[in-house]
Amino acid sequence: MPEDVREAAARNNAEWCDVVCGSHGLTGRTDADAWSVPRRSPTWYPDAVTLRPGVDADALLARIDAGPGASVKDSFADLDLSRYGFRVLFDAQWIHRPPLGPPAAAPLTPVTTPAELAAWATAHGGGTLFRPALLTDPRVRILARYDDRGTVVGGAVVSGDRVYGVSNLFADGVDPREIWHGVPATVPGVPLVGYESGADLTPALAAGFTPHSPLRVWLHP
Repeated sequence: MPEDVREAAARNNAEWCDVVCGSHGLTGRTDADAWSVPRRSPTWYPDAVTLRPGVDADALLARIDAGPGASVKDSFADLDLSRYGFRVLFDAQWIHRPPLGPPAAAPLTPVTTPAELAAWATAHGGGTLFRPALLTDPRVRILARYDDRGTVVGGAVVSGDRVYGVSNLFADGVDPREIWHGVPATVPGVPLVGYESGADLTPALAAGFTPHSPLRVWLHP
């Protein structure tokens, strides 16, 4: 894990955003300052993610369609985009779990077929956001928890290579702590990062994650 967890987490998250956008036919751009896409990203995904502190706001917004509906993940919570018509959508915390031993939990099950992905996406609530191209990307693992009837009751995405990001975690009918514990049980011995806020942070902490630093998501209404 690089010394600056924030930068590692931001870069990992930007890579995941790029994978999702690529599955929708959007080509992203990454440099030392940020990752971005030139036209509107899919629902729930930002149009830009900053990769270092002190990024110039004018230059960042020039890279995207900064009109209504635009969103920016301010990975270091150091931008002021209010003068450009943006408002804070939410604040959150980057979280980190070092490569500890796996918790005493049952691993999650990999999703490997388009039919399984469709069922997972329906349970998640993302619908057609998650496209079959994700299943062929070696950086992406889509994980599910099934009940005794074979119904998806929870899941998560783990993405990356050296640093692994946890995202899209959900629990429907099971304790979310079961899913959070299931992630490191499925990919043991690797550094994990992600972000959460509010009540959603509590089960992550129970699984050995620690809060590291703030981030902020801005939205142009």
